Amino acid sequence: MATPAIASDALTKSYGNRTVVDDFTFRVNPGEVYALVGPNGAGKTTVIRLVAGLAFPTSGQVSILGKDPHQHPAVRRELGAVVEAPAAFYPYLSGRANLRLHADLAGGVEPGRIDEVLRLMELDDAGERKVGVYSLGMRQRLGVAAAILTRPKVLMLDEPASGMDPLSLHLVHSVLRKAAGEGTAVLLSTHHLDEVVAYCTRVAILEEGVLIDEVNLFDRRERFRVRVTDTSRGLHALEAQPEAVTHATIRGGELVFIPRTNEDLGAVSSILAAAGVGVLEMNRDIFDLRAYYRERVSAERARRTGVAPATDVSGYGGQA
Repeated sequence: MATPAIASDALTKSYGNRTVVDDFTFRVNPGEVYALVGPNGAGKTTVIRLVAGLAFPTSGQVSILGKDPHQHPAVRRELGAVVEAPAAFYPYLSGRANLRLHADLAGGVEPGRIDEVLRLMELDDAGERKVGVYSLGMRQRLGVAAAILTRPKVLMLDEPASGMDPLSLHLVHSVLRKAAGEGTAVLLSTHHLDEVVAYCTRVAILEEGVLIDEVNLFDRRERFRVRVTDTSRGLHALEAQPEAVTHATIRGGELVFIPRTNEDLGAVSSILAAAGVGVLEMNRDIFDLRAYYRERVSAERARRTGVAPATDVSGYGGQA
């Protein structure tokens, strides 16, 4: 099995008697985007600091590209990171000059790369301005530009889109999606669930430092639901065609299925028709991550305390 780009095993961090990350195990492979979500204080930032080698775990193990960043600090040369955003820059230097410092310290940055990342983050017109006059959103974008400057194999970003307007938010997520498409492993903490559900591979839901659920978004994005004349017969027909359908179930009087390929989606109607099942309606099965998140965190709090939470649990984000 290939070595994951990012990994932790039984990762635990305590400060005194308070455990902020508890027995957290996860993997991120090259080309994947893995998001950490949870309420304020759930441990998201602490996880990123631990995996990036910026803090020592109380127990457990972490690795970047198969190497412990504490025992093999040179592996951090393959890491681009923004932790506890906004990233720190010299306010009296321009955005371009700050990136030049990053490039000189990192080494190996090809000519023209600074111009390229400024364009990617739509900061080319602001590149010569002093960072001290940048808005929060512009500093956040400059932080992402610095993180991707060396074309790292691993990206770790703590709330990279905090304080951004919707257009800048979409821009940052587009850049992260592009990096993953080029093979970079991306780990981020976020509370922008509606954005990440469109391109993240998996999402870890944290509560009080504990992983309470890991959601595979790739499979959920490929799900479809179909209203048919006979759900039982339709389910049997789809289950009998594993070369075209990888998963099928009945939910709320409808069939929910995952086609093996996009081409196989068109074959589903024929499969059902051949079994004497009429198709009344077919749609993509939209997964509501925000609602699912609220449900899982509320259930975990009720399990832990014995009392259902009276307040909204949507206040994720912030430092943890």
